[in-house]
Amino acid sequence: MPRMLDVSDEVRAEIGDVEADRLLAGENAPGGYDCTSCRTPGDSEQERTSTVLFVGDETAVLAFAHATCLPSQVVQVTEEQLQGAARSIAGDNPVQAAPEQAVLGVTSGLILLSGELHPALVVEPTAPIARPGTTGAGDDFLPLLIEQGFMPLPQIDSVPPVLHGWSVLLAMGQLHAILQPGTAGGSPVAWWQAHQALQVADAWRAAANKHQQVLMFAAPVGSIGRQPREDLLRDALDKAAANGKLVAATLPLAGT
Repeated sequence: MPRMLDVSDEVRAEIGDVEADRLLAGENAPGGYDCTSCRTPGDSEQERTSTVLFVGDETAVLAFAHATCLPSQVVQVTEEQLQGAARSIAGDNPVQAAPEQAVLGVTSGLILLSGELHPALVVEPTAPIARPGTTGAGDDFLPLLIEQGFMPLPQIDSVPPVLHGWSVLLAMGQLHAILQPGTAGGSPVAWWQAHQALQVADAWRAAANKHQQVLMFAAPVGSIGRQPREDLLRDALDKAAANGKLVAATLPLAGT
């Protein structure tokens, strides 16, 4: 039975037309899968499903995600990050396993502070973030951000301090990247970059243009989740803050 798969042009270019057509025909794709973004079960026979190709230096792993979680895309990762997934691949078929590589999920929303709406981005990884060069099951996502200048937020009652050197890149009404300072005073580099530019709501864009800055909130995996409405997103943020699992900063807006 044909699967409800989305195979982007960039994924097709990497895996070739033959493999892409086999996937779309249902010859080489699973029915059920664990979404590589939210880690919950999916079914490519029942719901739109994205093919996500993780590419290392020598290895490539094809994973699957709910189309509502991620678009079909190619994600560049290190070879070390793919080793665990590559070991679990059976035979020559690279579509059986999804890597444990964490993906940063970014959600846009409007936050009400002191009677005024502010544009916000909420960042939550799909897996624990380890400090570079370390091993183990620890999660250093928030400590790493605090070292960069983000502030722990026990409650959301005011605009966080501006973090100079960081910025949010918006172009043609689409979110492209979150930029951080370059090394040794060099040009800013992408801390997070959309593999496919994300459309933001008109109200969000208008608020960003008005304030010329964006609030960024970050929480460890499992703290926020995918919330379908902004009021539920705010409730989840407030809960994360109360539990000591939220950091924030105000980032200048780059672009329009």
